[in-house]
Amino acid sequence: MSSPRDVVITGIGLVSSLGEGPDAHWQKLVQPGLQPVLEAARFAPYTVHPLPEIDWNLQIAKRGDQRQMETWQRLGTYAAGLALDDAGIKGNDELCTTMDMVVAAGGGERDEAVDAAILAASESRNDRDVLLNEKLTTELRPTLFLAQLSNLLAGNISIVHKVTGSSRTFMGEEGAGVAAVETAAARIRSGQSTHILVGGAFQTEHSDMLLGYELAGYLHRGPWKPVWQRQDSQGGGVVSGSGAAFLVLEQREHATSRGRKIYAELGPVVSGRARRRQGELDAEIATLLKQVALPNGKLLAVSGASGAHVATTAEKAALDANPAIATRGFSTLTGHMKEAQFPFAVALAALAVDRKAAYPVFDAAAEKPFEGVPATVLATAIGYHQFEGMALVNAA
Repeated sequence: MSSPRDVVITGIGLVSSLGEGPDAHWQKLVQPGLQPVLEAARFAPYTVHPLPEIDWNLQIAKRGDQRQMETWQRLGTYAAGLALDDAGIKGNDELCTTMDMVVAAGGGERDEAVDAAILAASESRNDRDVLLNEKLTTELRPTLFLAQLSNLLAGNISIVHKVTGSSRTFMGEEGAGVAAVETAAARIRSGQSTHILVGGAFQTEHSDMLLGYELAGYLHRGPWKPVWQRQDSQGGGVVSGSGAAFLVLEQREHATSRGRKIYAELGPVVSGRARRRQGELDAEIATLLKQVALPNGKLLAVSGASGAHVATTAEKAALDANPAIATRGFSTLTGHMKEAQFPFAVALAALAVDRKAAYPVFDAAAEKPFEGVPATVLATAIGYHQFEGMALVNAA
């Protein structure tokens, strides 16, 4: 039964090491045995999935706008533009000014040269409070610092693409992406919003971004392996990737009244925060699978699993315990994109439903084939460190 307030997906903007846009991603991901794009030398012993060549001018026309954004913001603003284009909203003042926005963002990129200079100077001086004040007044540009605030990704999207309805920003790794999609869907179902831009971006090719993962021992070391096969390798299992995913979500009535193509309907979106140190993760994943109300019959699952040993082992066990589920761990091919991970999973689920075809196995040793047409696809993001989320994506 469809209702006028169903949440439907009408625009998809994707960027990853595989390319940009929904079509480019679909064409790559349906190739059996696709090899990932890897950069193993620049940050050795860690591997990353790097950004493709991007012509920023295609979505961010003014050089001045480009200059005041670091790469992660440019990436998000670019992918947001792709989604708005895809939904036929970009450049339509009436639609842009009434459009709400929910963004998942990190804390920006540090000035690594300044960090290094402060550490170097601190080796020969003991008055470190004085040293810090000296460096703060001479080395740091306040404008650069302001441009790194997480809510300025939404601000830049507003400036560049003229999306000027209400705006919310969530922080907190995969949890931010889950909360963003969950909140956007709830606003549409309740009638608070008619159309929303939702998504996130993550740029990993920056030592401080990798440092965040590695301080807790999460990064995989040594030769690259698919996401499900890192358990017995050195390090913590995560191979990160640069990328972004934005979705245009609309009320069904709003989308049909303007004659837009609908990719898919977004069903239940559920989330949880298991206390993992107390051993709650397995039960939490099982609870979410119940709450999301899986349909009968075979089910394709697009998993945002990161490779982090504990989280990925628990997710794999829960999904494997249901013989109807065929899982695809897309981080094998894109890397882990933190805030963008869950919006990316939802986007890939929507593409499979829209194209009436399943993705081939991304890892033949750990995934099983899926025959037939996926009318519903499960999207998951079990956070590498904390927060769990799932959504069902249904045929339009």
